[in-house]
Amino acid sequence: MTRLALLGSPVDGALSPVLHRAAYAAMGLPWTYHAIECQPQDLPRFLGALDGSWRGFSLTMPLKRTVVPLLDEASETVMRIGVANTVVVTPSGRLLGENTDLHGMMQALREADMTTATTVTVLGAGATACTALAAGRELGCDHVVVIARDTGRASSLLGPTAERIGINISIKPWTAAVHHLAVDLVVSALPPHATDALAALWPRGTGTLMDVVYRPWPSRFAHAAQEAGRSIVGGLPMLVHQAARQVIVQTGLSPAPVIEMLLASQREIQ
Repeated sequence: MTRLALLGSPVDGALSPVLHRAAYAAMGLPWTYHAIECQPQDLPRFLGALDGSWRGFSLTMPLKRTVVPLLDEASETVMRIGVANTVVVTPSGRLLGENTDLHGMMQALREADMTTATTVTVLGAGATACTALAAGRELGCDHVVVIARDTGRASSLLGPTAERIGINISIKPWTAAVHHLAVDLVVSALPPHATDALAALWPRGTGTLMDVVYRPWPSRFAHAAQEAGRSIVGGLPMLVHQAARQVIVQTGLSPAPVIEMLLASQREIQ
């Protein structure tokens, strides 16, 4: 039996099992995929006890940074962003890390015709915010404003992280959000409902909001952005595209069955 899993907390209700199982079924792979609750302090012991049945893992909060020093090898993207959401377990037991979140975010933005942005605001300071910073850089932005609920935590984005990504960062408190929404691209890298209180702050204008939330969709924040004239991009396209890249990395087979994965996810959240 070949096993894969989603690790993180909370993972109850996560769509990753639906996406990966749909992919394996379409590809004719008799593999299993489950969600496993795992806290940062438990991750070293869990990874150290793997047997030969394991092929890989998807990682969600709060493990995307925790896993990096536990890897035997990390991709250039992982090293640049400092975040891994994908692990491949080799037959010899080596742990190879990859970041497919950046690919997923960029694909979702391209599908929404967002190919360049000179002004970018990121809401949040966690692992997904790091990916958003890298996406901003790929879109041509060299200075991103980060709006943080905890500016102390957000300070970890400065220094080496910003240098590796190649971007300048200004950290602003939550109360300053109203002054930084009139930009080419706003990325909300926060959990469901965390931005509800900001919904009333949208000024009229153009631009794009990418909200990584996929349930409920549209979020209150995204609905208000659309009403104010923005294009909105939800978290589901990003999730599907990053999972599709994970499938390619972990199976060694290409292409991934993106349509089947998207349809399975849509059925699940309806």
